[in-house]
Amino acid sequence: MPLFERHIFVCTNQRPEGSQRGCCDPEGKRALQSMFKAALARRGLKGAIRANAAGCLDQCEHGPTVVVYPEAVWYGGVTANDVEQIVESHVMGGVPVERLRIADECLNAKSCAHRVPNEVRVPEPEKQHR
Repeated sequence: MPLFERHIFVCTNQRPEGSQRGCCDPEGKRALQSMFKAALARRGLKGAIRANAAGCLDQCEHGPTVVVYPEAVWYGGVTANDVEQIVESHVMGGVPVERLRIADECLNAKSCAHRVPNEVRVPEPEKQHR
């Protein structure tokens, strides 16, 4: 099997309703990932480009979050209406969609205009293991 040219990672992490950090997939349906997969399939790119569901990408305040590799271009606030543009412009044309890019200074930063300071956050309940 040939190597994939690109990987699109779509955050599908869920947080409790009302979380201060936000949530990339509040309904838990992986709708964005499904839309990316369908858009790629319509263009005959299945096998060349992979759209993966990802766990938390730790950019919750910017979500829904998508990252495209190997370029490591991070997108935030991605909606269903943005999928076609990301596929056409970036994946097929090699031109990232600037209006959706997360600023480099916000990625993995302890603070940026979008992040809730730790001292303001209300601790989220621990997940229960059964």
